[in-house]
Amino acid sequence: EYPDWLEDPLRKVFGEDLEREVAALNEAAPVDLRINRAKTTREKAQDLLGGEGIETTPCPHAPMGLRLKNRANVTGTKAFQDGLVEIQDEGSQIVALLTAVRPGMTAVDFCAGAGGKTLALAAIMEGQGRVHACDTDVSRLKRMTERLRRAQPGNVRSHTLVKNDPWIAEQTGEADRVLLDAPCSGSGVWRRAPEAKWRLTPEKLAGYCATQSQILEQAKGLVKPGGRLVFATCSILREENEDQVERFLAVNPDFSLMDGAAVWADVLGRPCPVKGPMPRLGPATTFTDGFFCAVFERTA
Repeated sequence: EYPDWLEDPLRKVFGEDLEREVAALNEAAPVDLRINRAKTTREKAQDLLGGEGIETTPCPHAPMGLRLKNRANVTGTKAFQDGLVEIQDEGSQIVALLTAVRPGMTAVDFCAGAGGKTLALAAIMEGQGRVHACDTDVSRLKRMTERLRRAQPGNVRSHTLVKNDPWIAEQTGEADRVLLDAPCSGSGVWRRAPEAKWRLTPEKLAGYCATQSQILEQAKGLVKPGGRLVFATCSILREENEDQVERFLAVNPDFSLMDGAAVWADVLGRPCPVKGPMPRLGPATTFTDGFFCAVFERTA
């Protein structure tokens, strides 16, 4: 079910639960929606979708999440076209929530890609404050343009990052929240792309880890004292997650690791369903894609 070389890394993470976790990663993924709280409520969106023949149920954890009961063409609905709903896995929604961003803050989505978490941050902020959506890939940021047109958040600015970018220096110490959803193996979303596990090699994994460390060092300077840096991956591998956190803390004494379970309880209003200070989500435990999240606070 996966390459032989991954046996030890996966066993190190899951132990005796490995078979259950891997089985869950082989099951079909549901389709989740995030409700644009700036435009509607979850209940109204559910009614609108139901009127167009799409039945949903509230997601187990994310307060603005809906899960489709059966696969359907959401993009053809008026609710989608009017920016009331966006397709986004519940795990991805939770990562945005764990930033604990609030209206009026300055937030940076440092690896924004096509903007799923950017839009989630903007919605949480109710259009107040500023969200900087950054990425090195121009084409990925361009894909966010249509999503912004539908959602109309009003507080998002995109920026294409370049090598030795002066923008980073200009924004030093300006951000209340920085979200770093780092490039990774994508092992947490193998159920969506099962062939990807066979393309992953030890050398590629080492490359992802090196990139993550480099980007963490770039992003940390944006955080103001008292602000938070949220490091996330859609990986289930310790090398890209806990090991990165240990490495970062060892060389950055001005950052401390917050209790992610406490942050979860604070922002979601319910106990965290997974143990430990760094929430690790997955289809077998939280019924989401596999995500890892660590919340750092800048203390000086």
